[in-house]
Formats: sequence, structure tokens, C-alpha cells
Amino acid sequence: MADGPAAVVIDHIGLLWTMDAGAGDDGAQALHGAAMREVGAVQDAAVAFDGEGRVCAVGPRAGVRECIGPATEVVDAAGGFVCPAFVDAHTHLVHAGSREAECVMRLAGADYLDVLRAGGGIMQTVRETRAAPFAALLGQARESARRMLAHGVTTLEAKTGYGLELEAELRQLRVAAAVAEGLPQKIVHTAMPAHAIPPERRNDRDRFVREIVDMLGPMRDAGAEFADVFVEEGVFSVDEGRFILSRAKELGLGVKVHADELAPSGGAKLAAELGAASADHLLFATDDSLRGLAQAGTVAVCLPGTSFYLQKPAARARFMMDEAGLAVAVASDYNPGSAPSENFALVMSLAFFHLRMTPEEVFCAATRNAACAIGRGGRAGVLKVGLPGDLVVFAARHPTYILSHYGESQVQAVFAGGRRVYGEVATSRSRGSRA
Repeated sequence: MADGPAAVVIDHIGLLWTMDAGAGDDGAQALHGAAMREVGAVQDAAVAFDGEGRVCAVGPRAGVRECIGPATEVVDAAGGFVCPAFVDAHTHLVHAGSREAECVMRLAGADYLDVLRAGGGIMQTVRETRAAPFAALLGQARESARRMLAHGVTTLEAKTGYGLELEAELRQLRVAAAVAEGLPQKIVHTAMPAHAIPPERRNDRDRFVREIVDMLGPMRDAGAEFADVFVEEGVFSVDEGRFILSRAKELGLGVKVHADELAPSGGAKLAAELGAASADHLLFATDDSLRGLAQAGTVAVCLPGTSFYLQKPAARARFMMDEAGLAVAVASDYNPGSAPSENFALVMSLAFFHLRMTPEEVFCAATRNAACAIGRGGRAGVLKVGLPGDLVVFAARHPTYILSHYGESQVQAVFAGGRRVYGEVATSRSRGSRA
């Protein structure tokens, strides 16, 4: 119960999932395995925000409506489903250009690494991003963030990695920061100069790896909170990844790994060894490496849109949860070459169909666990008194309907910091009624 009248009350919620697993739970820890089905369900619910945009009451309507005062804005959810706003824990938000021509190459039999070796793939985007003016990068990134917002994403991670040299990498950080200044979303910055090895540096890779390490300090000072490395055959080896990320940890950066996306390359084992915040992709991760991630407390971030787009086997989310006891998150991997879609609803549907996750597991993976994967556990992905008022109001009444109607948006409205930032809902000013 709030101390005084609420600024906003979201009323007439048919079904609310708070992602608050229980009394005394601050939401700061990811949920593992079967616990991912504990969604804090409340029927006939309401949520109230205070004047600072934080949740001041949440639960059954009868209790929350006690917060309504003469000036309270009352939002009618019309019996729809409500959950915390989504957290996209893996995106490559800032880039120039697009690479749809690669689809034709892959359909003709070319593999991801074949495209990369031919000078396409990441390197094409690197060339275009280096050449693009700041304003062009900002315009493209801002538009992508707006599209994410329309699907309920109010917190996202943005990786660099399309510069591969210090100034170009720093420029991507500055663009992402400018996006966050102009939109209601919160952006977590990840330094990823270890995204690819330029063809001209393949005979000089030791020096290039040392240059990457030298970039990390300035990138941290420019706002990066994490460092990530693409550990894969044809990209960075386990030893190179260990060298880069060990230095990142010394600098106070959290660490992440693009792991076992194209082959069992040892990335997941490295992530566990280093106690990484997350290991992402994991399409070819071994049983032992997945169990190692669980023991290390690392969140497994599955990217079903990428495996769908690249026509690869889906990550083994059921094994991760049922056998390894992992905390699983889902993310878009939005990028111009292997996941060129900002449609987070579609990503969640793919997790439902391809990863065979239950609706409860999907929504946990897209909210609470995703927040923990980017260091925002207890600050995003959960609806709890004292936390930011970020939530999604759906026109649909049940999450299974939302996931099964793939490719469509059921989002009615999105709230961030206690205010509506997308969509339309019926609102009224209270006259003091508590009916």
C-alpha cells in the first residue's frame, strides 16, 4: 500500500505477471530451471505508480485502488494481460547499412563463415559503419529503438563491434548514448571490438588482439559496462578470448561471450571459467559446458531469431532448464546480417515454438532473467514496489494467445518510468471514487 495517493493506476488488469517470485524477493537474482515458471500471477489486478514513476502498489485491485486520489490518472487495461516491460539483453543497435543479399548466398549453400571470409558479413557492416556520418548512425539506431519500444522493450543492451578500431568503436558508444538521451529506453553499453578480425590483420592477429585490449580502458571510460568476445572458429580463439576478457575484468568491466554459435568452440566453457554475466547463442554448446555455466551462475542467453534466420539448429533451452538447471534469457540479437528484426514479440514466439519454452518461461526469460544478464537485476524486468514503473499492457487476455499469434503485435500500451510512452489506452482523472 502506498503512503499517499498514486499518480497513475493501471486498473482492470485481467491477468498480471509480476515476475516477483515471492515475499522478500528483490528480483535481483535470475530464476533457474523450474523456478522460471514462478511468475507471480495475480488475477483481477492493478498497479500504481507514484509521482517519481516508481511502483507504489501492485496486486489485487481491491487493495491497489485504495491508492486512488482526486488527481490520480486511472488507466483502463480493459481486462488485458500485463507484465513487466521487456529487456532485450543482446543487440547490435548501432550500425550502418543492411545485408539482405547474404540471404541469397546462404540459400545457395554458403555458410556464415564463408560469407565472412569473402569479405562480407561483419566486415561489410564495419566498412559501412566506419564511413557513415554520426547523424546517419544516430537516425538508424533511433528508429530501431523506436520499433523495439513498440514491442514493449524499455531496457536494452547495445554492443559495439562494427568499428574494430578505437575511434570507430567510441563513436558507436556515443551514438547509443545519444539514442538513450532522446528516447524513454535505458541502454546498457557493451564494448565488443573483438567482434571480427579484419582480413588485413589475419597475419598480424597477436598485435591486433593487444590493440583490442588497449581499447577497453577508453571504452569503459566512455560508458561501457561490459566487454564481449566472439569466440568461434575463424574469429577469436579461447586463449585470445581469455586474454581479452581477463584484462576487461581487471578494468572493472563485466564480461560476456558470444559462445558456441557455429560449432562447439569452447566459448561456453570460457564463460563459466571467467564467471561471465552471460554466454550468448550456445547452439552447439556441450552438455558439460552448459552444466558449467549453471555452476558459475552465468545466464544463458538464447537468440532464436538468429538460429531461425541462419537456418541453424535451435539452442537446447529445454536441456538448459530441465537438465542443467540454467537461468535462461531470450534476446533478439538485432543486427543487420543475422537477425535483422526489431520485432521482440516474434523473438518470443520463436522461443515458444522453436525452443519449446512454456509461456511462463518465455516471459521470465524476456524480463527478469534478461535484466540479470545485463546487470539490471532488481532494477528492470520485475514489477515490485520501489522499482521503476515499466510495464506492457496487452490487448490480449492471456500470454499464450500473445505467443501463438506470431508476427502480430498485441501491445496496447507501453509505460516507462510510470508514464505512457507508446500506444493508446482509455484514461480518466479520478474524482475520488474507490469503487
